[in-house]
Amino acid sequence: MGFHRSSIGRILDMYPCLLTSDPHLHLYPTFDFLLNEVEIPFLDISRSINRCPRLLVSSVSHQLRPAFVFLKELGFVGPRKLNHQTTLLLVYNVERSLMSKIEFLMGLGFEFAEVKNMVVRAPGILTLSVERNMEPKFEYFVREMKGDLGELKKFPQFFSFSLERKIKPRHRMLVEYGLKMPLSRMLKDNDGEFSARLFEMRLRMVEES
Repeated sequence: MGFHRSSIGRILDMYPCLLTSDPHLHLYPTFDFLLNEVEIPFLDISRSINRCPRLLVSSVSHQLRPAFVFLKELGFVGPRKLNHQTTLLLVYNVERSLMSKIEFLMGLGFEFAEVKNMVVRAPGILTLSVERNMEPKFEYFVREMKGDLGELKKFPQFFSFSLERKIKPRHRMLVEYGLKMPLSRMLKDNDGEFSARLFEMRLRMVEES
């Protein structure tokens, strides 16, 4: 299946039960599902598993397929269908995990169609903890950044950035200099690019004053 020996060792170290499992009963069904139902290209199968070895110990009928059906209903189809980077979403329980993120976003005031578009554009949202991750970020966004839902709808990737390491420091720098920046520009740039952009904005302010 294209796995390197080093990655096989790591996977077996995480899930030693695979050493005593029957390949025909426990491995082949997963590979068949990923290849023929999810339609992951053969060359990407090892990349999917290396990214999320838990796929190999998850039941196709009780976990992977129900999650796959749910994700397709959300909009992971066509150009946005699951790939080797997003197959890890298949190991998340629909009711206990995936739906909690959908319900949280709808609770903020987004329509279901808007939420579907947001999670397809930023799949990482579905892997986050509502209590430990999404709620604190939204609270900071509303209270400190005085943001509105329209900004999050345009840039749902906001939830995927670290609150302490990126969102707060960059927002505070903007506040310190009396500057404003769209969420995407504020967060997508690396530190060097952000500093350069900040310098340009400050220089422009001086020139215009």
